[in-house]
Amino acid sequence: MSERNALRRRIRAWLALFLVCLVLSGLTAFPLVTELHWLNALVSDGWLRRVGAGLDRADAEYPFLLYGNDWLAFAHLVIAVFFYGVHRDPVRNLWIVEAGMVACAGILPLALICGPIRGLPFGWTLIDMSFGVFGILPLLVLRRLIKRLEALQEADGPGYLAKAAPMIP
Repeated sequence: MSERNALRRRIRAWLALFLVCLVLSGLTAFPLVTELHWLNALVSDGWLRRVGAGLDRADAEYPFLLYGNDWLAFAHLVIAVFFYGVHRDPVRNLWIVEAGMVACAGILPLALICGPIRGLPFGWTLIDMSFGVFGILPLLVLRRLIKRLEALQEADGPGYLAKAAPMIP
């Protein structure tokens, strides 16, 4: 197997890991009320009970508020679709990985600013921030692997670019 094919396989494996986590994160936002019921049955935590009570009340009296969570879940799924471009042509679509890295980095200030404004305990803010930290790790690996693939393709000469899809005039 050539080094280029080995790199492509590793890129696709890391991409799959990232996408599975992204999609699961999105899908778990849909049944949030049910998930909080399950979690509160397993864990005795004052903050989780308060969150569960708030979600129950919102679900009973103001269910339209939970629609925002549906959009959050949908956004995760839509973002995952963009990463198909990385699967098709990692070098040409490196920008998608880099945009994902920016989004992961943006989680940190968002959590640090909005967490206290919304009254979240600092420990839960740290948990929210961990999504950015753990999300960026596979993207950093992906970026490094794609840059190696790009260097291999450049070393092969202009043949790769000649095979690229023509630009629309």
